[in-house]
Amino acid sequence: MKFPSRQQPLDGLPGVSGTARVDRRTSAVVRRLRRGDIAVIDHLDLDRSHAEALVDAGVVAVVNASPFISGRYPNLGPDLLAKAGVLMLDDVGAEVFKTVTDGTAVRIDGHRLMRGDETVAEGRQLSADDVAERMSDARGGLSTQLQSFTHNTTEFLRREQDLLLHGQGVPRLRTRIQGRPVVVVVRGYDYREDLRKLHRFIREQRPVLIGVDAGADALEAAGHRPDIVVVGEQGLGQGTTAGEQGQTVTDRAVRHSHEVVLHTDRGGRTIGSDRLERLGVRAHELAASGLTEDVALLLADTAGASLMITVGMHATLDEFLDRQRSGLASTFLTRLRVGPKLVDAKSVPQLYAGRVRLWHLGVVVLAGLVALLTAVAATPVGGEWWDSVQGALTDLIDWIQGLFT
Repeated sequence: MKFPSRQQPLDGLPGVSGTARVDRRTSAVVRRLRRGDIAVIDHLDLDRSHAEALVDAGVVAVVNASPFISGRYPNLGPDLLAKAGVLMLDDVGAEVFKTVTDGTAVRIDGHRLMRGDETVAEGRQLSADDVAERMSDARGGLSTQLQSFTHNTTEFLRREQDLLLHGQGVPRLRTRIQGRPVVVVVRGYDYREDLRKLHRFIREQRPVLIGVDAGADALEAAGHRPDIVVVGEQGLGQGTTAGEQGQTVTDRAVRHSHEVVLHTDRGGRTIGSDRLERLGVRAHELAASGLTEDVALLLADTAGASLMITVGMHATLDEFLDRQRSGLASTFLTRLRVGPKLVDAKSVPQLYAGRVRLWHLGVVVLAGLVALLTAVAATPVGGEWWDSVQGALTDLIDWIQGLFT
């Protein structure tokens, strides 16, 4: 993750200055950001994924029309911004989208968003201590979220029991998965570091590589060709390129993969599916509710994967609640289904020492021979044998020297 540097105030005015990039949708504004900009968004309970995108884009400040932390649950985005040194102006109200236009030079001075000497919005500047205090309060509301989760889980199981229990509706793939390890990549939490740590495992074990949406581009960026791309509505997106922060898969990654699986809703519909037709890609279809990353896990499990390693996916309760909370039931039940086979990428370096090579065996054999010869030489018989060997070596050296004299 790249950390931004604070922009110097314009014309000696106090505060932090930059060019405003304005959009209610964080994912949309991220695509237009440049280092030193100030993002103006409307994102209730900013999650870690979008916060990482803002930091990677190099923003010096984020102005939020809604609260960064509402208290409903402990979202992880504000803490990441605070650690990266990004200034946060909280809960300025929706009027900011009428008073600030995209590309305007603005500055933040205390609790005010300024355009020149004019105050265009007011909120509260959040410090790291403010974020920590609000996060602590938000953890007290987890019981309410878990009650809602219980209800959603029951409903999801009712809708998807045939898929979860029997694998009904999963397409038959050309790629052989039966008995092979599978790596499922989402462009989410720490995905770059996870892929770096898996490089040796992928090179030696040749697992099936599945990219979920822009996870296919993450695989290509790491030097691997995805075997299967599982793409849903978010991955199809609008346009044909994926920024570092988005989840839209590029045309290149789709074309370079061996197979594409289209995740549709229960009615067989997915907004943007015509993009695959324009690319001339014939995709398998898998109709299911829930998250596309969960569909990818079910696909691999039903096809007989021996092991599933996840990259960039949720690993803790806070992460589950932080992102795609509407899909929490899907994630929970999917992990129950595939549980014994599931391993997070961060654990692989501790569990996998690498394939044994011939030179490894050679070193072991050589060390054993040295130890054996040393032990034999320490015995009386070994001493006589060693003296005879030394004598033979001396005679051989004298004979060789005699050839050149």
